[in-house]
Amino acid sequence: MLSKAGLEILDVLCSGRKATAQELAVETGHSRKQVYRVVDDLLEAGLIDESRRHHNQRVVRATDDPVVEAYRYLISKIGHVDWPELLSPATIRVCWYLDEPRRITTIADRLGITRQAAHKALSPLKNRAMLAPSGPDYALADDLQPLLAFVQKVVTQEHRTRVRNIAPSATIEWCDPKRALVHVQEPGDTDALQHAPDWDVTGLAKFQAYGLRFFLAGEPAFWYAPDDPLTPADIVCHTLVLEADSRNVSYAMLLIEQEQINEDELIETAVWYGIEPMIARLYRLIEEDSETTDDAGISLPSAREYATLKEQYGVA
Repeated sequence: MLSKAGLEILDVLCSGRKATAQELAVETGHSRKQVYRVVDDLLEAGLIDESRRHHNQRVVRATDDPVVEAYRYLISKIGHVDWPELLSPATIRVCWYLDEPRRITTIADRLGITRQAAHKALSPLKNRAMLAPSGPDYALADDLQPLLAFVQKVVTQEHRTRVRNIAPSATIEWCDPKRALVHVQEPGDTDALQHAPDWDVTGLAKFQAYGLRFFLAGEPAFWYAPDDPLTPADIVCHTLVLEADSRNVSYAMLLIEQEQINEDELIETAVWYGIEPMIARLYRLIEEDSETTDDAGISLPSAREYATLKEQYGVA
């Protein structure tokens, strides 16, 4: 996660200027040792690059990474705020969930922190009247969309850096501050993630663990969530997030029936992926066993096609 010191350095460099470690130390108040450490982190993340002056002195400048561009946009729209002072890593993580009204308890549970920690992370924004309370829920004020965009870029970039250190061809398909769904393009990257701690195969490739083996075109998807077990409900959601075509929808329905996944449980999981209407539609199809057409942006199998698929895989 982008640290406060990292954001302070980025803030200095976002104007397009170049600076040495000594200059950054003077402007941020951090020691040169700490500046060097933070600069190395920013270099690894691709947020800055460096060149050399006389006597091999390092000079750094901001890149055009999406995180940098989002921060430039933020300060162009809301430049009177001292963002490095307000935005700690904890505040960034909590802000991720404020794209819609949510309760503090819901956010804290999702992040695996206490309610007190969530309130503390948001206190700098509360003190600046940047939150729009709605009953017991909180969201960012309407004019703070540039902040939300920046927060989303920071979180995505953190996951991208993590996975590409292991699997350079990986792309982020979905993420939140603690979890990421990724896809890779190269067999070598598949092998690397299969042997890496905290990464699990997911999507269609994981169905074989439940007795459902399908032909896979290309490399499998992987899931990063070190603190959470990978559940059948997660796997259904990952499959549909990756592609909600008729094939994936049919297979997702098979897993729902095979594992008798509770509808309320699956919808609760699907909320975080923004696909809860899709899940409700699948359950109606399973329960009604009726003919359907494309609906809600997904391709649904006909009742006859699905019945044939169930018989093929022995799903009662």
